[in-house]
Amino acid sequence: MGGANQSSVSEFLLLGLSRQPQQQQLLFVLFLSMYLATVLGNLLIILAISTDSRLHTPMYFFLSNLSFVDLCFSSTNVPKMLVNYLLGSQIISFLGCLTQLYFFIMFTVMDHCLLAVMAYDRFVAVCHPLHYTKKMTPELCALLISVACGIANANALLHTLLLARLSFCADNRIPHFFCDVAALLKLSCSDTHLNEMVILTEGSLITIIPFVCILVSYIYITSAVLRVPSTQGKWKAFSTCGSHLAVVSLFYGTIIAVYLNPSSSHSAEKDIAATVMYTVVTPMLNPFIYSLRNKDMKGALRKMMGRNRDSI
Repeated sequence: MGGANQSSVSEFLLLGLSRQPQQQQLLFVLFLSMYLATVLGNLLIILAISTDSRLHTPMYFFLSNLSFVDLCFSSTNVPKMLVNYLLGSQIISFLGCLTQLYFFIMFTVMDHCLLAVMAYDRFVAVCHPLHYTKKMTPELCALLISVACGIANANALLHTLLLARLSFCADNRIPHFFCDVAALLKLSCSDTHLNEMVILTEGSLITIIPFVCILVSYIYITSAVLRVPSTQGKWKAFSTCGSHLAVVSLFYGTIIAVYLNPSSSHSAEKDIAATVMYTVVTPMLNPFIYSLRNKDMKGALRKMMGRNRDSI
């Protein structure tokens, strides 16, 4: 049964977060509000960076790319869930499910890679400030983004193709609000050993390597900052990394809560709640973290808002 895609299932049912009509209405309003905040917040970050020449630096170039990825990341799952709540439907086609899975994996990996790249940028800025402009050239920044995009696409394609070869025979109910890999593997009536091995090996490396890069970067940054003689100098150096560190903590904290807890402590409700955190809440909070903790970003946003008021 496992060789070809002999699936008799042409569609899946996304059971969502609740089956109670009143709760669904509340969830619709809640997720619509969070999604609109995500779109607005990330678009404002992108526009502020693109319109303010003072922010045309590597750090803000990577931040604008992170905002774009977060916007797309949230858009892979939330709109479909909102449409399902609105229409009272739970259906997603087999092809639609694979497409959603592909983009979900791609933007998740892009998030991992971009956070690692941003950590490297802060490492160069703090540990090698005199060589920063020579090292972080526009060509290198573009290359780092291209490599991250290539890794993300290859990873997403690998997992999607491995899943497409499986058969789904009877049960088509996914106890989630989107097409999650783990849930789909449980529904398959094929041998999923290869899929599980790839997730365990390659999937773990995709998560662990960027995290180790971030950790090593911040060990060097901390070491460099502690050698700064003045307290003011230490605070200034750490403040340039504060926003990025907050985003990293939020992103990896929720992923660890989902995937690295003992299996005995797992429950469907806890896993879904943690998944909502890193797929919906984190992309919404990132713009607020960067704008509230960054004077240049706040100045650019105020400048852009003032320009818009003057043009009205």
